[in-house]
Amino acid sequence: MLVTCPTCKNDVEWDVNNPYRPFCCERCKLIDLGAWANEEFRIPAEDADPGEFPEADDEQDTPRH
Repeated sequence: MLVTCPTCKNDVEWDVNNPYRPFCCERCKLIDLGAWANEEFRIPAEDADPGEFPEADDEQDTPRH
């Protein structure tokens, strides 16, 4: 099956032998990773209401792992 590389837009075979899928090569994969790290891509979210979270004192008895 052919898919389009998200970075360079070239067609690439979606195959278990391609360790970079859905990208065509390591370069395109790293370019995409860098864009996420630079916050060029973001997942939309709604602002949280502070009242939805318990106070810090309430969590002292709860073990954290």
